[in-house]
Amino acid sequence: MSIPDRLRYARDRAGLTGRQVNERAGIGESSLSEFESGKREPSLSQLQKLAEVYRRSISFFLEEGPPPAEPAVLWRMHPEQDAEQTEVRFLQLCEQYHNLEVWCDERIPSNLPHATGTADRFDYRSAKALAKEVRDHLQFGDRPGQSLLRVLEEVCAVKVFHLPFEPSGTAASTKSDAFGYAVLLNSKNSRCRRNFDLAHELFHLLTWEVFRHSEGSSSAIANTQEESLAGVFAAHLLMPEEILRITVETYQDDKGALPVDAVFTIARQFDVSVEALMWQIHSVFRKSADRSTTLRQIEQLKAFAPLFEERDQVEPPTRPVRYRALAAKALRNGEISIGRYAEYLGISRQEAMRLVEQEITDDEEVSVALA
Repeated sequence: MSIPDRLRYARDRAGLTGRQVNERAGIGESSLSEFESGKREPSLSQLQKLAEVYRRSISFFLEEGPPPAEPAVLWRMHPEQDAEQTEVRFLQLCEQYHNLEVWCDERIPSNLPHATGTADRFDYRSAKALAKEVRDHLQFGDRPGQSLLRVLEEVCAVKVFHLPFEPSGTAASTKSDAFGYAVLLNSKNSRCRRNFDLAHELFHLLTWEVFRHSEGSSSAIANTQEESLAGVFAAHLLMPEEILRITVETYQDDKGALPVDAVFTIARQFDVSVEALMWQIHSVFRKSADRSTTLRQIEQLKAFAPLFEERDQVEPPTRPVRYRALAAKALRNGEISIGRYAEYLGISRQEAMRLVEQEITDDEEVSVALA
């Protein structure tokens, strides 16, 4: 595949029109058309601008042969706007994270159990059993929500990124032989909502081979049954049935009901939303009851949220802590330039220089004695 072919491919994959490329790269539509038809070649500076807009490396356009197959991105729902651009940015972040691991020689094995079986035989009991297996395997304890993100990132090598997109009730995951497991969460959501979404997407990663058998270059949407199983897995991973039952019984009043403030307290303990908690309570305590009662109670509880929930939600950074630490190490070891460092962190060169000035120099290296 030639440069023109790769330029067309990259623009199509990013879901951009010629006008949008013109607005973002300052390259006229006629010039872009000539580049894509092979009538003339872009200069190096023009190629650099296009690479930035398409979220590709320059080497992508200069390599021979067809582009390598890209991993499928599994969505709960596609974003309402700029879905393709969100997707290619997600994959670019995964690639950059992988590059940093290679340059720093710090790749971590996933250390996650894998589900087996076939999609037609994977049921709710299987999802609950998988949740327990993950809790036991990773020694999460009674309330995994408090440490889920950190353990998955630092111990299990799951690459977790945060970007803003709509609708808020969606997230994505992907798996690749090259960079491993990755999850994209919505930075606009509250911490407890992101926690549940992370557990939900973890199910998709663990059952990837059960429900899909090949990698493709297009995104995918999980079917209703798979999404329902992911919800059951997430609920039982974050709120183990036996622990939830003991906790709820501790807060019940003389009539066997839960006071409003107790509902919010329990939700904070498990680091989940009140809505997620109420549905798990429904599953554990009201298995045969009408769902309308739980729906009505959830709506009633929402009115009390300003009194019992955090009002100021801190938006998480796009890139995880380990990613940023690896970027600093790669720069310190001379594996990347200051320009590449700025590019990988999504900051200006000036900001990168200020960060570098704060770094510990080789002469000031600190070590911790163990004996």
